[in-house]
Amino acid sequence: MNDYVLDIWYFAGLRTDVAPGKMRRVVIAGEPINLGRKQNGTLFAMRDICPHRAAPLSAGQIKNGTVECPYHGWRFGTDDGTCREIPALCEGQDMATEKIKVRMFPVQENGHLIWIYVAADKRFSGTPEISPPDFPFAARKAIMDDDLVLNCHVDHAVIGLMDPAHGPYVHRQWWWRSGKSMHEKAKAFEPRERGFAMARHAPSSNSRAYKLLGGERTTEITFQLPGIRTEEIRAGKKTLLSFTAVTPIDENSTHIRQIFFTDMGLIKFLSPWLKPFAQKFLRQDGHMVDLQQMGLKYDPSLMLIEDSDTQAKWYYALKKEWTKSRSEKRPFKNPVKSKTLKWRS
Repeated sequence: MNDYVLDIWYFAGLRTDVAPGKMRRVVIAGEPINLGRKQNGTLFAMRDICPHRAAPLSAGQIKNGTVECPYHGWRFGTDDGTCREIPALCEGQDMATEKIKVRMFPVQENGHLIWIYVAADKRFSGTPEISPPDFPFAARKAIMDDDLVLNCHVDHAVIGLMDPAHGPYVHRQWWWRSGKSMHEKAKAFEPRERGFAMARHAPSSNSRAYKLLGGERTTEITFQLPGIRTEEIRAGKKTLLSFTAVTPIDENSTHIRQIFFTDMGLIKFLSPWLKPFAQKFLRQDGHMVDLQQMGLKYDPSLMLIEDSDTQAKWYYALKKEWTKSRSEKRPFKNPVKSKTLKWRS
């Protein structure tokens, strides 16, 4: 099940998550990573395991351009991961410390979003062929930020994220929608870079929360590998961007983080009151994941139907093509074709 999407950029956090001179541990696709920021503001990302006795480097300190292990004080350069010092060595005890290295990961900061590139080849040390996703509106300060660890494989988390038919059941509440409001919907989908989009359209009439935005409202929902979903809502000249990243931790756990950016004054003002409602959405999904695991532990055969599960089929096709294109060293060919999907919700 650990068929992670590799040779790609993963969302690793917000700019404010890592202060100058500080480090934090993140685990992405089974890789423990020490994400840190030097005093000059430059980010670095290295494997969060000291090659000496396996202590987490993130529990140490940043000193003079190196990370000092908390166990024995070994120091590794933040630029190339090379061992710079072993304090226990005495004079005359020669050791080729330059041959001892910690794996480094390319890291990039776009606006408020931090991205880490996870290569399939653990020896990779060059510049990635692709750039991380670019969301210009995320250069603004986030107004809401929430996260949750789901007890499932990343595939189930991603499919749940894009599932259009579960809303009236998992997210049934007076302020969003009810079972009585279900009706047939038809949405146009288009291929996009490493993914697809539900083309810009007017929000569904039974989605009450959209009415808070006022004016003539339109929305566009996009998905791209490895697990990034965005919804950009426009009301007149104003925008609300919902950014959601689904990131595998290991085979049985997945981190989901949802962040909102906007230039809408009313939404900014109401954000402290709106946050509990957004949090409730994630926790409803988390509860359903836990229920689903009761059945999945028996390894049953699962079904995907047309059209409500077509996006899930596209996700698996995108993963397969991405892995194949990397192994064959050729450009990625998006398997998604423009299509109108219909379902009831």
